[in-house]
Amino acid sequence: MKRDLVFLGTLISLVFLSLLRSGSPQHLAEEACSVQILVPGLKGDAGEKGEKGSPGRPGRVGPSGEKGEKGEMGDVGPPGPNGEPGIPCECSQLRKAIGEMDNQVAQLTAELKFIKNALPSPAAVAGVRETDNKIYLLVKEEKRYIDAQLYCHGRGGNLGMPKDEAANGLLASYINQAGLTRVFIGINDLEREGTFVYSDRSPMQTFNKWRNGEPNNAYDEEDCVEMVASGGWNDVACHITMYFICEFDKENV
Repeated sequence: MKRDLVFLGTLISLVFLSLLRSGSPQHLAEEACSVQILVPGLKGDAGEKGEKGSPGRPGRVGPSGEKGEKGEMGDVGPPGPNGEPGIPCECSQLRKAIGEMDNQVAQLTAELKFIKNALPSPAAVAGVRETDNKIYLLVKEEKRYIDAQLYCHGRGGNLGMPKDEAANGLLASYINQAGLTRVFIGINDLEREGTFVYSDRSPMQTFNKWRNGEPNNAYDEEDCVEMVASGGWNDVACHITMYFICEFDKENV
């Protein structure tokens, strides 16, 4: 700092001498009197510390740090308190109920397996009807009598054969509940005109449900049999198509 002041003083002296050489003494005297030389003073003492300023704007968010390592598993805690005692079990009744449910599930499973094996599509079946020894399946696929019989044979059964009043009533109810008017059943006189037999070739006994005026072998071509919703039988042509009922022995299912 002192060097700067010395240099500045020297510079001012040189300027002043130059002015003396170039002007008259009077004029220079007047100008000299009007010249004010401003020279910086020495550095003063440090002032008092100012008040704290307001906080600045938040800076940018820095990058995320690296994921830390998983810590070690802590010690196993102490066991909790014992729970309240349970309600006494009525085991005999419960076992009985479970046993009945198991039987129902087994029966439904067997029926479902049977339906899946007997039909190409669930939409083709209108439920299942059964007795102690038989299972009846109404198939909603129109087929000729011979084709319907082959269908039932291929699945281990026959066309439905109502051989007594109970079986006939069951099939009639089945047809009504399915919303149908008639279906093929397993009765025909294909081998000998006028001699009707069941589809398993067993002869018809005393039971029958022929409607009035039936069988009449109209046009000499009615060798197969249908059941109508009322439970009555008609002989019909074998080449027409309609829904049909299959019959299965439970022991063979």
